[in-house]
Amino acid sequence: MIYGVVLAGGVGSRMGDMGKPKQYLLLGDKPILIHTLEKFYMQSEFAQVLVLCPSEWLTHTKNLIRKYMKDDVSRIVVLAGGDTRNETIMNAIAYIESEGNLNDETIIVTHDSVRPFVTQRILEENIRYAREYGACDTAVAATDTIVCSEDNVLISEIPERRRMYQGQTPQTFQALKLKRLYNELSDEEKALLTDAAKIFVMKGEKVHIVEGEVFNIKITYPYDLRVAEALIHDGK
Repeated sequence: MIYGVVLAGGVGSRMGDMGKPKQYLLLGDKPILIHTLEKFYMQSEFAQVLVLCPSEWLTHTKNLIRKYMKDDVSRIVVLAGGDTRNETIMNAIAYIESEGNLNDETIIVTHDSVRPFVTQRILEENIRYAREYGACDTAVAATDTIVCSEDNVLISEIPERRRMYQGQTPQTFQALKLKRLYNELSDEEKALLTDAAKIFVMKGEKVHIVEGEVFNIKITYPYDLRVAEALIHDGK
């Protein structure tokens, strides 16, 4: 089975004091989260779309879905997230396992709730390459030169740009394999994680690149919200 997993557990501190997590802010005439869910609900290969949010926002999230989603929403399940991104993903896998559907064929397509411009092409290719490789990550080739600094003061490395990519989401995995690899990590290794794809990389597993889109932006700062409003206006 294939599950869409929308990660809505963040509090959006970099957005400033908006009174609510950024996924609940309005983009056009509806919350950012709803735009993202609509894209996921269109993907017929998803047996269910799991939405993982802060526990104190569970009721609010369910109410928003009932208010804004026009179609039958029986395939959407709202769950509490964890303290970290990867713990949130593990909560999704735990739910799938509790339903008796976790096996070698189970695939999860994990996505930031605040990337509302994901396309069906990106979703379909994530599913395809996760089936083939076990894991894939959406990314776009870097257009700027990437500069590395070990101490955040002096440049320590300028890697070749042709080898650099900017990560996006979705990130898609064979769920049982992801759970096994995550549980093999030490606490020190888990502390180094920035996303789930890194789990596979740390364990020497292949992660296929899915070509993203420059407009598949993550709404993190107030400026991003203004850009997203322009994209909505242009029909993206």
